[in-house]
Amino acid sequence: MLENKKVIIFDMDGTLIDSVGIWNLIDEELIKKVGTISLGNENIAKQRDDALKKFKNEPDSYLAYCEFLGEKYKSNLTKEEIKKIRYEIAEDYLINKIQFKPNAVKLLKYLKEKGFILAIASTTLKHNIEIYTTKNKNLLEEANLKDLCSMILTKNDVTNAKPSPEVHEKIMEHFNVKPEDCLVVEDALIGVEAAKNAGIEVAVIYDKYADGDRDKINELANYTFIDFSEMLEQVRREK
Repeated sequence: MLENKKVIIFDMDGTLIDSVGIWNLIDEELIKKVGTISLGNENIAKQRDDALKKFKNEPDSYLAYCEFLGEKYKSNLTKEEIKKIRYEIAEDYLINKIQFKPNAVKLLKYLKEKGFILAIASTTLKHNIEIYTTKNKNLLEEANLKDLCSMILTKNDVTNAKPSPEVHEKIMEHFNVKPEDCLVVEDALIGVEAAKNAGIEVAVIYDKYADGDRDKINELANYTFIDFSEMLEQVRREK
């Protein structure tokens, strides 16, 4: 898995941090607050991923997503108002609730000690990364990602979001490496597709919120792990 690798690229939400469920709670609270009809049996995570994938070429995919929510749940608010409320709700969750997945930091530190270049390729906003690296005490008590990672790219740093390979191509260009020099660590289908579209091998860390796409994820993944403990064991065997 790590033979001849130089750069290890991690996704953020759902991979390094246990946040997909948090975003589901945020969107559930948002829909209840702005909608005039009730939630059904929707898979909120899949609904969000599918919408963001559909709106990936929009100037602001999250604004388009909020417009989608407004239309679906018959909101009387504008898409701009819905987006503002969403991020007001999210602020408390991002600062106080989100934590690293178990053993994620152990893996990052071990890889860094072994001389690998670490990078993050995230679909989250730069604003959220700033919260994670300056305000979230749960995360900062374990590590500051800015100290461990040589490069952090967010949604704000690319024109085309995952599954476009753009974010990975920018990282490879920055470090002057080829796809075969890299490994991507992901949890969700759009991230796996982005890695494969960039020609990079991908290791998948299991996240229950991606179960709706599990068969396709397993088909595309080069390596699969139930958690970071299992991946760390594999890495230690190799290095």
